[in-house]
Amino acid sequence: MPGWDVASSAAALELAARHAPMLEAAVGVHPHHAAAMDEAAWARLEALAAEPATRAIGEIGLDHFRNLSSPEAQSDAFARQLELAARRGLPVLVHDRDAHAEVSAALLAWRTGRAQARGVLHAFSGGASMAERLVAAGFLVSFALPVAFRSAVGPRAAAVALPAGSFLVETDAPYLGPDRERRNEPTTALRVTAELARLRSEAPESLVHAIRGAYDRLVAMPSTDRPPR
Repeated sequence: MPGWDVASSAAALELAARHAPMLEAAVGVHPHHAAAMDEAAWARLEALAAEPATRAIGEIGLDHFRNLSSPEAQSDAFARQLELAARRGLPVLVHDRDAHAEVSAALLAWRTGRAQARGVLHAFSGGASMAERLVAAGFLVSFALPVAFRSAVGPRAAAVALPAGSFLVETDAPYLGPDRERRNEPTTALRVTAELARLRSEAPESLVHAIRGAYDRLVAMPSTDRPPR
């Protein structure tokens, strides 16, 4: 469960604590909310990131489709949170909308010289070449229900091109649901997995095993490697 601002990040941690180990929490500031952050808010986010139950930094990234925060504020927040993730030894959950080149450049630069830097491009909307480049650098991509739509040419091509164990599935609930009337829910992930299996001509069971392994590797970090609080 990602946060999108400081309050929702704290709420994600509280909800994860009530439903452990079924739910796990990430803390972060979505690009839509980047402009609302002041130094006091950044200090609170730092404290949340230091909580032992925090498993990732997210949802962070760039959104140049809506630009609810200025591109400059988004870039600054993205950079600060990438550095926060590096200090805490945590993966990042990345939002990318109409910012493929900028997000790719930022992640590849962040990864350089950091063997433990890792993360996932959530609700992936790029193409096969972008996905292959980021996977080669150690990142994962995550597919949501749009991969089942013929109009999603880039994600569908990426789904076929990527090796097993390099991608995840998700719902992005409550958004990206089956239609306008039906709320998104966890079973959407089954539909995504079934479509990926069909595109890749694989058995769904083997795909699920590879996806689970990819997720475990994403969030795993030996305690000796985790920076102290």
